[in-house]
Amino acid sequence: MPTLSDSQRVEFSRDLGIRLQRLRIAQGYSQEHVAHLVGVSAYTYQKFEKGESKPGTPMNPRMYTLMALAEAFGVTVAELLAEDAADVTR
Repeated sequence: MPTLSDSQRVEFSRDLGIRLQRLRIAQGYSQEHVAHLVGVSAYTYQKFEKGESKPGTPMNPRMYTLMALAEAFGVTVAELLAEDAADVTR
């Protein structure tokens, strides 16, 4: 299994955060609404959209959280995580 470099982890997390933001906006949801649907704090969800868990640290959500995010947005976890998913809002 290939190991990701730190810069690859940061980039992947940032890209996932952008996908989350685009999905949220496409659904017309606020960050607070998504946080409520997923069962995390608004602050935690805001950090997700930035691709962080702590400042300077790539996000690392639990599998349950990823499943809840996918369900909230009506996509699969695979679509949510796909590196080549330029636009999952279609």
